[in-house]
Amino acid sequence: MNEKEIQKNEDIEINLGRIVRAIAAKAWLVTIVAVLCAVLTFVGTFFLIRPQYTSSAMFYVNNNAFPGGDASHSISSGDLTTSRNLVDSYIVILYTRETLNDVIDYVGANLTYSELREMISSQAVNETEIFEVAVTSTNAQDAERLANAIAYILPKRISTILEGTSAKVVDEAVVPSRPSSPSYSANTVIGFLLGAMVTIGIIAVREIFDVTIRSEEDVTQCCNYPILTLVPDMTVSGKGSPYYYRSYGSSNKKKVAYEAASRDLEERTDIMGPNIGFAASEAYKLLRTKIQFSFADDNACHVIGLSSALSGEGKSLTAVNLAYTLSELNKKVLLIDCDMRLPTLAKKLQVRKNPGLSSFLTGQSLLTEVIQCCNFREREKVFHVIVAGQTPPNPVELLSSARMKQVLEKLRSVYDYVILDLPPVGEVTDAMAVANETDGILLVVRQNYCDRVALADAARQFQFIRAKIIGTVFNCTSEHSGSYSKGYYKRYYRRYYSRYRKSNYETNDRSAAQPEDKHSKV
Repeated sequence: MNEKEIQKNEDIEINLGRIVRAIAAKAWLVTIVAVLCAVLTFVGTFFLIRPQYTSSAMFYVNNNAFPGGDASHSISSGDLTTSRNLVDSYIVILYTRETLNDVIDYVGANLTYSELREMISSQAVNETEIFEVAVTSTNAQDAERLANAIAYILPKRISTILEGTSAKVVDEAVVPSRPSSPSYSANTVIGFLLGAMVTIGIIAVREIFDVTIRSEEDVTQCCNYPILTLVPDMTVSGKGSPYYYRSYGSSNKKKVAYEAASRDLEERTDIMGPNIGFAASEAYKLLRTKIQFSFADDNACHVIGLSSALSGEGKSLTAVNLAYTLSELNKKVLLIDCDMRLPTLAKKLQVRKNPGLSSFLTGQSLLTEVIQCCNFREREKVFHVIVAGQTPPNPVELLSSARMKQVLEKLRSVYDYVILDLPPVGEVTDAMAVANETDGILLVVRQNYCDRVALADAARQFQFIRAKIIGTVFNCTSEHSGSYSKGYYKRYYRRYYSRYRKSNYETNDRSAAQPEDKHSKV
């Protein structure tokens, strides 16, 4: 891989499509918060904000310089401009301390000059010679009295200050019938929009800083390798049915829930081999097919390593089900547990824990002594397995030893497929010690568990040692994500063929006969 592609892996870009999908998935939450904010805004407006009433009077600028009584004389545009300019002068006179104090004395209101000034607003009406003076108060009658007091005082003040001009009252103030503010509908709409925008903003920010892998696009963004299959979430089986599965969902879970899910994924045995559901079985068969097409020489034995970025992503479970699926084609398959620090295959497959790989690599056991037959049903031998054995103090040295290389070469002459269950490359370096001895590496990525930084780093480590990465397995995917939730397959194919698989499974289970051991001994 060239330097440009490696740099692309290092840069985790902000994906707008991912943010939009996250917001769409949380549309219910956005709606609930927006409606709640709208209700709170309405209630707060109704109980906490005092209604304001506005009463206004209108005045006409009377310029006595206009000739009167002479019908033959017309008013020029200059005369109108002069009158409009007088509006600004009249408004200045209105706000003078003497004018407002006269209004207060006339009404007998218990107000100061500053308080009354804040209650008054004035403006020209559509840029004409008419201007409006409005008074806003918490009492409708007070607003009307003050506005009419201004209508009485202001013309007199203007005539004494500006000779040759006056203001005539065009419309007197009346008692307002309804409050001018607040607007309950406007405040409710604003509260709704603010609640929605804040919620969307929080979701977007969390999604930007959340590096957890949620979708197929996240996987391909982190590493330039194809997703070979999507395995549905089998960690929760409902109603005792091996065909039922569901996901933990796309929301963030607490660390405790993740750890419990990881333990469940590692310890359960009813989600392996013939016990898995139809959708999961088809996913592993798809993986098997793509692996077969990944190698040009079908007659040679292929050594395939399975690893992951973090522990608990289901690589051991994938290794077991892949081995079982390959053995269904009458292939000779050997599964080796190379995770000597945290071995799980012995417990999963219910075989003896010793001797194992560590015993053979240290010269304590022969190869024939560590190879065991794995059977999921009574007397049915499916594939061979070598467990990890006792935990050695130096697993990296054992995996990178010449004896390990020699045994892999010997096993190639006996088996069709050798599958190595490698440790997580993001936590220990054991996987890198044997990765170059494989024909290809499969990276198992668990949805809603692994993060993009860890996956990109895992791919980069295998690239550094020039190990061949075949592709990724997207594990524990939700029921409504990926290819399994789309179109015809979801509505018809899975429904029909899952009934066929269940019927066929129950028939085979009742009539289980002793099959021949299709594996030759080493």
